[in-house]
Amino acid sequence: MKGGRSKAQAKSTDAKLSVKKTAKQPAKKGKEAKDPNKPKRPASAFFVFMEDFRKQFKEKHPNNKSVATVGKAGGDKWKMMSTADKAPYVAKAEKRKTEYNKIIEAYNKKQAEGPAEEEESDKSVVNDEDEDDDESGEDEDDDE
Repeated sequence: MKGGRSKAQAKSTDAKLSVKKTAKQPAKKGKEAKDPNKPKRPASAFFVFMEDFRKQFKEKHPNNKSVATVGKAGGDKWKMMSTADKAPYVAKAEKRKTEYNKIIEAYNKKQAEGPAEEEESDKSVVNDEDEDDDESGEDEDDDE
């Protein structure tokens, strides 16, 4: 074979390029676990517009199942709209942003106070209840 690699060359090259996986890789600096309770950011004016546009587009084109088609049509319409046409969507987005800022401030204050002890106590109560059920003599494995 002209220009081809032999099997030995391919194996040695592949071995050099392979990445060894470890059981636990150290966490990257600067990355923290995401809090599932953190409020989500508000939608921009474009996404507020898209909420209405999707409804209108679906009424006009009920058989369309393509998300890409709806997105492209919405993006094209948004680009053609004047600033005056976009104003109501911008106002809605600003309103949502002010509400979000209030919610995130409260969330940040709660986080600054420290982790909530109520959550931990609820979990321990649930575990205690499970243990009580096991001690009462009821076996879940009665099928044996």
